[in-house]
Amino acid sequence: MMRFLRALGRLWLVPVVLVAWEAATRLAEDIFFPPPTTIAARMHEMWFSGPAERLWLTDAALENIPTSVGRLFAGWLLAGVIGVVLGVMLGRSALLSRFIDPLVQFGRAIPPPALLPFFLALFSVGAQMQIATIVFGIVWPILLNSSDGARHVDRQHLETSTVFGLSRSQRLFWVILPSAMPKIFAGLRLSLSLALILMVISELVGSVNGIGFQLLDAQRSYDLPGVWGTIVVLGVLGYLLNSVFLVAERRVLSWHRGANRTT
Repeated sequence: MMRFLRALGRLWLVPVVLVAWEAATRLAEDIFFPPPTTIAARMHEMWFSGPAERLWLTDAALENIPTSVGRLFAGWLLAGVIGVVLGVMLGRSALLSRFIDPLVQFGRAIPPPALLPFFLALFSVGAQMQIATIVFGIVWPILLNSSDGARHVDRQHLETSTVFGLSRSQRLFWVILPSAMPKIFAGLRLSLSLALILMVISELVGSVNGIGFQLLDAQRSYDLPGVWGTIVVLGVLGYLLNSVFLVAERRVLSWHRGANRTT
């Protein structure tokens, strides 16, 4: 009960903002800023007015939302594998880090949208181009956090693993990766938010479906409530992804917090 009341106390600002927004937009009568009720009605029509057996999802929702989420997760998972593997290698090898770090710093300084023409020329319009854009843009926080986590493993843990005669692979999976896991998850969480942004950007430029394409289509049709409704859908999707990730992170890293309390 107390948890529910605390959650309710944190949400009091939402209805206040919505009421103020509704009143301000009604008074201003600006076509570029429709009232929240108009946005909600258009969002319902576009995305959530389907039959009950399809969970009220429209054809547009069933065609575009899974497509976008699939691209997002494909890019995020691929970037996660690349970032963690390279990051751990750089974190555990000072020599390799010395040679590769300038390339890493150069790559992370390039804005991912600047490479969209290159990816379009390389992969043409389609999922490969969008996934490549997502991977390039989000791999850096994963790589850097993984490298930092692997570099700062407690020396006492490493010495203990040596005393027990662990092999390199055993040391990697039983000592280094568990110690680096909080940093790795921090990079994965940041990259998940970036993946959503780059998913939309890539779909605005080269796509025939997806949430970003629907956003562009609404803008071209001067359907401003549809534009705002799609933006709200993206915000809700981002909130849900972050919430699910936080739950998974707490479960996976519960042992780490327990270990810290006992030390």
